[in-house]
Amino acid sequence: MNSTFMKRFWKSSKWFIGLFILMFLFRILYGYTTSDVNPSGDYSDDFFSSINNLRKNYASEKFVMKDDIAAISNNAANQKFEKTATVKSKTSEFEQDELKIKEQVKQFQSVIQYEQNLGQKENRQIHLLIGVPPTLFDSFYVEIQKIAVIKATQITKVDKTNEYRQLNAKKISIEKTLQSLNELKTKGGQISDFVQLNDKILEVEEKLQELGVELGNFDTENEFCTVKLSLYEGTAEKGISFIHRVKIALEWTIKYYAITLFTFLCVAITVFVLLLIVDKLKLLKTIANKIGE
Repeated sequence: MNSTFMKRFWKSSKWFIGLFILMFLFRILYGYTTSDVNPSGDYSDDFFSSINNLRKNYASEKFVMKDDIAAISNNAANQKFEKTATVKSKTSEFEQDELKIKEQVKQFQSVIQYEQNLGQKENRQIHLLIGVPPTLFDSFYVEIQKIAVIKATQITKVDKTNEYRQLNAKKISIEKTLQSLNELKTKGGQISDFVQLNDKILEVEEKLQELGVELGNFDTENEFCTVKLSLYEGTAEKGISFIHRVKIALEWTIKYYAITLFTFLCVAITVFVLLLIVDKLKLLKTIANKIGE
């Protein structure tokens, strides 16, 4: 009898041991399919989004309005666009990589238009707004990614042609208004009228100057594409060791194996109780039938 019990016990135990091993192997394999490094830092925030009055860089290129080859020279026009690249990197050699970045800026005939340094040693940040000549933009973007460990990159291109045309049309309209106001000064009138007219002329001239600043960003000699570069200092990231993976897998397996067994036990007890109730109901029904007879 004891041997029969032991055989049944070991036969049942094999299923439970097999389930434990299967869950453990699953957790080990899952660990290798996820990232092999410890997460460190959040690079989703855009530092430059909180900074106002940053310089806007615009570039232009020729495009053809018609497919007629003979009309290319007459229909070629400037397409104005804003092209921006965002690069976020992390490095354990902050000073060396900062120098490398600035060397690349000089090499690609670019300009640092904004610079912000933050943090103390071992936790430093540098944020650069770099104006890059449009013809060198793609090459610079590739080279700058070879410095430090890249955490995030993005390129956006926005067409500004209509905005440029609207600014020019607005400029022409203001210039015509200013010309008309200046012509009124040559005509006679009361002193109070001349004072009001002069104030109006000054107001229009101020608007024209502000518009000139906006249009100045579109000048061909100021044409740049923008690279927003953020470099963060941090220790080099280390891979997860096998022993650590085994430890995590064991902890996970023991926890969820216990939950599984407890759930199975609760289900078994519930089924057993339900079966007892059914048997009792059958017994009561049988007794009731006999009494009825």
